[in-house]
Amino acid sequence: MAKIAVLGTLDTKGAEHGFVAELIRARGHEVVLIDVGSGSAPTVRPDVSREEVAAAGGVDLVGIQARQDRGEAVTAMSKAAGVYLARLVEAGEVQGVISLGGGGGTAIGTAAMRELPVGFPKVMVSTLAAGNVAPYVGTKDIVMFPSIVDVSGVNRLSRVLLSRAAGAVCGMVVMEVPEGDDRPLIAASMFGNTTECVNSAREILEGAGYEVLVFHSTGMGGRVMEGLIGSGMIRGVLDVTTTEWADELVGGILGAGPTRMEAAGKAGVPTIVTPGCLDMVNFGEPATVPEKFAGRVFYHHNPQVTLMRTNAVECAELGRILAEKVNAYTGPVAVLLPLKAISVISAPGKAFHDAEADAALFGAIREHLRPGIPLIEVDAEINEEVFARVCAETLLGLMK
Repeated sequence: MAKIAVLGTLDTKGAEHGFVAELIRARGHEVVLIDVGSGSAPTVRPDVSREEVAAAGGVDLVGIQARQDRGEAVTAMSKAAGVYLARLVEAGEVQGVISLGGGGGTAIGTAAMRELPVGFPKVMVSTLAAGNVAPYVGTKDIVMFPSIVDVSGVNRLSRVLLSRAAGAVCGMVVMEVPEGDDRPLIAASMFGNTTECVNSAREILEGAGYEVLVFHSTGMGGRVMEGLIGSGMIRGVLDVTTTEWADELVGGILGAGPTRMEAAGKAGVPTIVTPGCLDMVNFGEPATVPEKFAGRVFYHHNPQVTLMRTNAVECAELGRILAEKVNAYTGPVAVLLPLKAISVISAPGKAFHDAEADAALFGAIREHLRPGIPLIEVDAEINEEVFARVCAETLLGLMK
């Protein structure tokens, strides 16, 4: 059977972590109970003391305890827990991890989990799991399990939920992953408005012997893709959907940060870049759109998503940003422009068709792209078969 790390603040949540540890043992697995508390003495006996964890991260635990600064303690133990847990995983000493917590416990537990590889079983039972978990999950596959009630004692409701969470991590560690293939990997960015393009290009690329990983350009999707490209796993990039830059520039909710489109350049990975969906900025329900955008052109994608059309000024700046990001690439790269539409809804006759804005976007790309980088203009909409084929065949050519 497997060995599972149960990590938490055993001074304030000792009984709860001990309860989960016993459930895991009852399923036949071994447990490594790790204390990352920094206050009073642990209420259950850990297998790994807080002093051992602190030492692994170079943390002066005695000094922190003397200052009684909870914020400092959480920050320090978050770092140390990640160092210690990563060492256990790298050595093959644990095959899964589960943690329980409120604000501080969630910060420490998820910080440690973010140091672990994608695919390693990670379960975080948290009072914060029903809110915005992006800062806690980051780019990793952490399962956020809502605690419903506070993690404060084992009661009629928490007994059920903690049991299910223990069952989840037990199931994850014993589940065998079917064998796949070892085809070289290509990363592709996609949105609902570029789906047909990416699917068509993927068929061509997979027919040529590659496996294509598709990432949804929702901010987190772009960050995850950038991380995998930077890890060295990716052989080529089909960056059809650079829309996250529209949100980053204008203030939408799906920005991927200022380093989006940098990993492929630094890694020298062959890349295709298109201005896919730079016509749209994402907001939530209509009531969430900032008042300063009153009078702009909107499209209600669904009850939870409101799209705003980028204007000519914004598009000119987006074209400059795209070109300057590409200019820094050290490997083979080409920029492709679908002249008739950069998304489904920007085609002639559609809600976001704006010839002036598109001209500003394309003009800025032409103006700022450095000489020597291929700029291929295709008289087609982004989702037409001909454009998808040019994207795929150009990428294959760069990878040769």
